[in-house]
Amino acid sequence: MKLVSTLLLATSIVATAYAQQAAAPAKAPARPGLTLTSSSFEDGGIIPNKFTQADPAPVSPKLDWTNVPQGAVTFALIMHDPDTAPQKKSEDILHWMAFNIPGTSTGLQEGVAVTATLPDGTVQAKSFRGAVGYMGPGAPAPGPYHHYTFELYALDTKLDLTPDATRADVIKAMDGHVVAKAALTGRFHRP
Repeated sequence: MKLVSTLLLATSIVATAYAQQAAAPAKAPARPGLTLTSSSFEDGGIIPNKFTQADPAPVSPKLDWTNVPQGAVTFALIMHDPDTAPQKKSEDILHWMAFNIPGTSTGLQEGVAVTATLPDGTVQAKSFRGAVGYMGPGAPAPGPYHHYTFELYALDTKLDLTPDATRADVIKAMDGHVVAKAALTGRFHRP
């Protein structure tokens, strides 16, 4: 009798748990995170010469982003070469930095104008060379491919900075305001 009672109790517990699980509302699938892509090159792929210092007049690649989180007011973009940091024993080489890209934007077209402030309010800061705008990859030919990382930050604010802002200034201003981040990497060395 004790065995029958134990089996009935166990069956009741399982049935109750199953009923509670069936009655619970289904959780919505997780929304994909912010995604950064380019039609100019694949993530992890080779960056074509027209976007690099192998070309006498390199242009910026087309960038697109999707799955923008709610609350994104602006975007900030930082392109850098992390492979140079060990050589310099300091910050790696900054190739492009733009911020206050409107939160309604879904990308940057190929060949962004080399001006400090774009018509939509986007601000381009100075690269490693001290000039505003895009500086194409330029790793030397005899060495290995360098990895050029494009980091896109969705921010819940507009940054109160000028084109003279350093990367450290931008990172400090973004602190506590990043709602999402995406990255894209391309490889290059001179032919």
